[in-house]
Amino acid sequence: MDTELPVEPQSLKKLSFKSMKRALDLFSPVHGQFPPPDPESKKIRVSHKLKLEYGGVIGTGKEPSTYVASAANQASQASAPSGALALPGPERSGNTEKGSSQKDLVIFSSGQAAAGTDAGVHGADKALVSTNVLSERNLSTSAIMERIPSRWPRPIWRPPWKNYRVISGHLGWVRSVAVDPSNTWFCTGSADRTIKIWDLASGQLKLTLTGHIDQIRGLAVSSKHTYLFSAGDDKLVKCWDLEQNKVIRSYHGHLSGVYCLALHPTIDILLTGGRDSVCRVWDIRSKMQIHALSGHENTVCSVFTRPTDPQVITGSHDNTIKLWDLRQGKTISTLTHHKKSVRAMAPHPTEECFVSASADNIKKFKLPRGEFMHNMLSQQKTIINSAAVNEDGVLATAGDNGSLWFWDWKSGHNFQQAQTIVQPGSLDSEAGIYSITYDITGSRLITCEADKTIKMWKEDDTATPETHPLHFKPPRDIRRF
Repeated sequence: MDTELPVEPQSLKKLSFKSMKRALDLFSPVHGQFPPPDPESKKIRVSHKLKLEYGGVIGTGKEPSTYVASAANQASQASAPSGALALPGPERSGNTEKGSSQKDLVIFSSGQAAAGTDAGVHGADKALVSTNVLSERNLSTSAIMERIPSRWPRPIWRPPWKNYRVISGHLGWVRSVAVDPSNTWFCTGSADRTIKIWDLASGQLKLTLTGHIDQIRGLAVSSKHTYLFSAGDDKLVKCWDLEQNKVIRSYHGHLSGVYCLALHPTIDILLTGGRDSVCRVWDIRSKMQIHALSGHENTVCSVFTRPTDPQVITGSHDNTIKLWDLRQGKTISTLTHHKKSVRAMAPHPTEECFVSASADNIKKFKLPRGEFMHNMLSQQKTIINSAAVNEDGVLATAGDNGSLWFWDWKSGHNFQQAQTIVQPGSLDSEAGIYSITYDITGSRLITCEADKTIKMWKEDDTATPETHPLHFKPPRDIRRF
């Protein structure tokens, strides 16, 4: 049996050259010389080049001979021959608004001087091209190079917010705040185990309620009854009657500290979430537990309710947000967009959407399905403890490092980065903000802080777009996860 010889590996380039050589051997009568140029192919090539270069001025309807003659006359009158070929300006452009006739621009070849002294250059290298043709070419190039305008909504200018009042009176960290629906007073809960009620207009202390045995983490004021609800680290959820200023109901069932609390806007039910990873639904009147919304794998640290489905939305330390069916007591959907604990959520007062804040990002979701809309355009880069939105579309987020950032709701633009100032005698590490809320009008912002104070903020009336200009840069990607 004959042994096969090994085939020598050959590159593509070598094989191509071999093929070309074979074709030349077959069809070329003269070896070692290039074949003569084909006049037909040359004619096609030249006509294609002419059409490509001078397509804008070919066929304008005027005879170029008159222009050539006038150019020759001008050349003979000049001291040195200019050697320029005149081409007609386009008549079909119809630019009558300029009032004057089309003026032609002489373009010389690169080797020709401005005075036209180089008379030996061949006439084919010179051209007189209409300005209209140049403008047409520039327009087409600029259309290709033109930057596509961003579809991201541009934020409207908003005045910055300033601190106008500091209220002190608590003996511990101020952890929670709630505003009365009549907008006359607000209450704060603190680590000193007391609830204090303050006058909203003057900031004066009106009442102190005692009864909890650990710090108070959640407060809510009923709009239909004279009730105040409080929840704390002592596993207790209490209902206070503000006509008698005492506890009239307690809701027992949480196995650990209660971190958040919310009242349903239309039904007499109360929702509380805590360290036992469960959001519990309570009947206010009978003190019975209606549902235990279980499904989170870690602490439920934020909750809010809506009058329509999904009526309950919870955020947790397990980095997820859950939308709940209140009738069935089951999860509708779970949002897993965040990479860190969702400590703060805030629904928009009028729009069907909400914002959720964690240490990685602030994200906006659409309701009722929970579709992700977009991220806010900056990162606060701190643990965000609380968020609030008013009807004007100003979102405020409060961080553990004392940063208070204000955002434009529609565009996600961060238009102000405020920093709280600690009380004299406090440590710099006590600059954290634990809870924020707007009053009913949305014109005042109340912040509860780690330096045991309550600060009130309002818009700066003296600010103008000139003193505080809007620095907005739209993002490159419209959808960002």
